[in-house]
Amino acid sequence: MVKLSKLIGMGAFLIFCLVPVIFLCLLGQDLFKIESAFEEASTYQYHFVLVPEELDNEYWQLVQKGAADAAAVHRVYLEYLGPKQADLDDHLKTIDMAIAGHVDGIMTQGLDAKKYKPLFQKAREKGIDIVTVDTDAEGSKRQVYVGTDNYYSGFIAGQALIADTKGEQYVGIVTGRLDVIHQKLRVQGFQDAVSAEKRIHIAGIEESAITKSGASGAAYKLLNDHAKLTAFYGTSALDGVGIIQATAQYRSAADFYVLAFDTLPDTIQALDEGKIDAVVVQHPYEMGYQAVESLVRLQKGEKEEPLQHTGTSVMRREDLSLNQTERPQGVQP
Repeated sequence: MVKLSKLIGMGAFLIFCLVPVIFLCLLGQDLFKIESAFEEASTYQYHFVLVPEELDNEYWQLVQKGAADAAAVHRVYLEYLGPKQADLDDHLKTIDMAIAGHVDGIMTQGLDAKKYKPLFQKAREKGIDIVTVDTDAEGSKRQVYVGTDNYYSGFIAGQALIADTKGEQYVGIVTGRLDVIHQKLRVQGFQDAVSAEKRIHIAGIEESAITKSGASGAAYKLLNDHAKLTAFYGTSALDGVGIIQATAQYRSAADFYVLAFDTLPDTIQALDEGKIDAVVVQHPYEMGYQAVESLVRLQKGEKEEPLQHTGTSVMRREDLSLNQTERPQGVQP
């Protein structure tokens, strides 16, 4: 019993001695991390946040790549924050958090101008600069819009369908979201372009929720509801690949004219294989790069052109040999 008591006493003493040592070691590590964070922060001139529609979307990852490259040039600490899947409320909350964090600048979409106006007003009152990317929020306090002219991109898509097809055409439109302005503009532009062509008919419009599976489901519904369907137009980045998944189950994908959006790798492969006939080309890399540069100039007190439209064009299979290695990322400044 005496030996046991001595062993217990020695164990307690050792624990008593070791706890402060461990605590001091951990505290030292934390202090080192804090000091490192301060040292890292001191190397940056500005703090910007890019809030995408959804984090894992390939299109937005290209925007982020452009923004990150520009940030490295201009000594900008860049954060890429937003919902994992498209969710308007989460998107708004992320912007509000960035405002609360007193960042220097925010880049984001203006998916619903009415809902974004109060947030942008709040940001500007705190001296935070706002640049909208890909989708504008007209009438808000944003200073600059960098991105596609979405109505024009839809219009040239309609012109491509007219040029590439003959005879009666029944078109199914698959759009990313029915409730956001940039998708609405792409549909409206397309409809206006084909409206004078009596041989072209819009059979129906379905929503993909900006997912490949959603696009496939939307295309299936259009095929089931409209037996005469001959063509598809997809207005968001994953719609084209989703559409051809559905058409392959019905007949050969070559039996349908498919017009897609954005030069993501799977879409380009499908274009090369003849499963997609034409692609509306945007330049997400350029958008991200240019948005950061606009924010930097705003931080310096320079005046910026409020509308900065990036290039838009239509690509067909024969265009793939023309400097295709850079097309997926857009024009790199």
